[in-house]
Amino acid sequence: MKSAILVTLASAAIVAAAPAPVHLVARTPPNIPSASTAATQLAGLTVAAQGPQTGYSRDLFPHWIAQAGTCNTRETVLKRDGTGVVTDSACVSTSGSWFSPYDGATWTAASDVDIDHMVPLSNAWKSGAASWTTARRQAFANDLTNPQLIAVTDNVNQAKGDKGPEDWKPPLTSYYCVYSRMWIKVKSVYALTITSAEKSALTSMLATC
Repeated sequence: MKSAILVTLASAAIVAAAPAPVHLVARTPPNIPSASTAATQLAGLTVAAQGPQTGYSRDLFPHWIAQAGTCNTRETVLKRDGTGVVTDSACVSTSGSWFSPYDGATWTAASDVDIDHMVPLSNAWKSGAASWTTARRQAFANDLTNPQLIAVTDNVNQAKGDKGPEDWKPPLTSYYCVYSRMWIKVKSVYALTITSAEKSALTSMLATC
């Protein structure tokens, strides 16, 4: 009986001493509106058919420009959205952890992570950016003030491509609420149009909040 008690106490001590598991959570991009504010912003967006893809090139949206020190936009977002990120003298991430809120995956190599443009450059081109100056397109492609840039799993970002929420949604339905609010905020800030199908999808996603 005494030995059984000692074994039980020893087991309890080991459990108590064991470190708690670390659960990474996504770092939230800035200026995500509340659901009610997003609904108001959505109602204020102009509904129109998308313009043509004619003339579009990613080069018309200068991206990953220099930010603070030696860091460019991509490297800045990797540092912002990661946990325990270590960079070298060129601001390249050499270690860290990144939680992708789109699919719930965690990565420990920056090469497995893409920086997603919430509203893709091509989508922006077809919904108003074709008439912008290069300076405005550059500001859009490197926007660290609004929820336009987020670190996510690379192949999930590639699956999204230039699709709007009517054609692609995050694998995790639990992220629909945040995703729709981010998308709406960016479209509202830049006065970009939305299609009727896009508005319907965003309305449904907001309803999950």
